[in-house]
Amino acid sequence: MATIHNYAPLFRSSVGFDRVFDLLENAQRGRSISDWPPYDIVKTGDDSYRISIAVAGFGNDDLDITFQSNLLTVTGKKEEAPAEGYLHRGIAGRPFEHRFELADHVRVNGADLNNGLLSIDLVREIPEALKPRKISIESAPASAPAQIEAQKVA
Repeated sequence: MATIHNYAPLFRSSVGFDRVFDLLENAQRGRSISDWPPYDIVKTGDDSYRISIAVAGFGNDDLDITFQSNLLTVTGKKEEAPAEGYLHRGIAGRPFEHRFELADHVRVNGADLNNGLLSIDLVREIPEALKPRKISIESAPASAPAQIEAQKVA
């Protein structure tokens, strides 16, 4: 039994986190998408990742990778081969679609198809304006305390 969480109280004290709450709500819903073909997601460095998808029987022309607005979509669709002559057909060639939600500033660095494995390299590139920076502390020059002149008593 899945527990449904109410994120409404968090909306009152946060600004700009709408996308995070949407992701959490979507993760709670049952996945209607098949997990075929199988895939791996690997962290290959501090700011780099690789998605590997087993696409045996698919060629470069059968696969499509699109990236738009933090959503990476990988689709595969093969031309139907004639069924005649097959005694057993165990290599699946059915169409598929995988969607991956990517964090802000993560972009696709490249893709490679080798030995039936589609590898998509991702890298997180934080813009200079968003990176932490050192702030210098300036101090005012020390000035001598002001003296108050006293009146001369005659």
